[in-house]
Amino acid sequence: MKIMAVDYGDSRTGLAVCDRTEFLASPVGIIEEKSFAKVAEKIVYASREYDVQMIVIGLPKNMDGTEGARAQKSHKLADTLKTILPIPIELWDERQTTVTAANILSENGTFGKKRKEVLDAVAATVILESYMTYRKNTKA
Repeated sequence: MKIMAVDYGDSRTGLAVCDRTEFLASPVGIIEEKSFAKVAEKIVYASREYDVQMIVIGLPKNMDGTEGARAQKSHKLADTLKTILPIPIELWDERQTTVTAANILSENGTFGKKRKEVLDAVAATVILESYMTYRKNTKA
């Protein structure tokens, strides 16, 4: 199944998509937008462009597992997309994904402006890889 992951942020939203075999996740870009409605609209457009059958939205929980204001924004995005798209929309714990993405970029020597441009898409890829691992390990 082709799945798209979303790392929703206040100014930038990262997107990643996996192949139909759920083997390889790749960053596909970022949405540089602050308007909630425009972000949702562009996610809908991207989901159709990449022909995905599911969307996984990162749920930024606190380290103790509680949810704050940022998590509520992700719930709102998921609820909005569910009213527009006829595909499953899941929320997935994204704790530490931005830190992991930053470490990946550091290991690859990506710094400065280039790092800022790709960090959210790489974070979305980390979210998607985590979700794909979960799916692989829970299939009967």
